[in-house]
Amino acid sequence: MVELADIRANLEAVESGIAEAARRAGRRPEDVRILVASKYYSIEQIALLSRVGVRLLGENRSAELIAKQEVFGEAFEWHFIGHLQRRKAREVVGRVSLIHSVDSERLIRELEKRAPERGIDILIQVNVSGEESKYGVGEGEIEPLLERAAATGGRVRVRGFMTLAPLVEDPEDVRYVFAKLRAIRDRLTGRWSPDLDLSELSMGMSNDYLVAVEEGATIVRVGRALIEEGGGSEPVRRQDGT
Repeated sequence: MVELADIRANLEAVESGIAEAARRAGRRPEDVRILVASKYYSIEQIALLSRVGVRLLGENRSAELIAKQEVFGEAFEWHFIGHLQRRKAREVVGRVSLIHSVDSERLIRELEKRAPERGIDILIQVNVSGEESKYGVGEGEIEPLLERAAATGGRVRVRGFMTLAPLVEDPEDVRYVFAKLRAIRDRLTGRWSPDLDLSELSMGMSNDYLVAVEEGATIVRVGRALIEEGGGSEPVRRQDGT
């Protein structure tokens, strides 16, 4: 059974690794947030996450999001990190502060329809690697989505981009994915500033988050890294992207 001390030690290992990676890249460690994918955690384990200071959880499914929020409420900041179907948008909007996985104009229109008065923040999911098995848009499809979101008058606000890297043994093999997304973000920031704040880059997971931080990640998504032996250095990133 996982113990509180183990979770705390694993979190400290992840935080230390991120801090070192950020410094290597000339960045501030505090500019990188750790998102824990809550799909891997029982209610009891989520309670332990709260006790060690985790404040940001990401959920992949709307039903699980609702069930966990009924227990923990505002103890955490909640993000939605899974593929979002339009018919599920109404279950997610209003419950999360950021949706990581928007990849179509139709979804943006649905979010606009469902958005609360304060609006909803999103990331555009970009399929940098071009893998057919992954969701996300190609580089040439990004600006039409930015234009569609801008047309909502602030009801749907693009805050940046998310990507999933291919599954590899050596994280260095996917450094190009993170570097390319950062370059895309930088180019579009110059074109869309000051109308859009595209500062967020959600990239890097349990196997490759240190490389992602070196390449500019502002949010890294870890799965079971805090409840498995070895902490933040899982040997292989899982197919579901955490």
